[in-house]
Amino acid sequence: MAATVEHDVSESRFEIYLDGQLAGYADYFERNGARDFHHTVTYPQFRGQGLAAEVVKAALDDTKSRGLTVISSCSYVEKYIAENPSYAELV
Repeated sequence: MAATVEHDVSESRFEIYLDGQLAGYADYFERNGARDFHHTVTYPQFRGQGLAAEVVKAALDDTKSRGLTVISSCSYVEKYIAENPSYAELV
């Protein structure tokens, strides 16, 4: 199964698709040079496949490439950053 991540700017979220089906997303508020990631969702039928990590990684990579910082109101994003120290500089 092929997973792809898309940035839906109009919805302020990164979406992950598995074989063309929306499987989850990470949404954020952007202001003052920071993205506040406040919610990460993986739909029940897609859980257990590492998709939350994949969408959060893509979201953080995009945030980093744009020179923005991160506020992790979402506990999953906070945990992901703690487990992947290369993203600590974003906080």
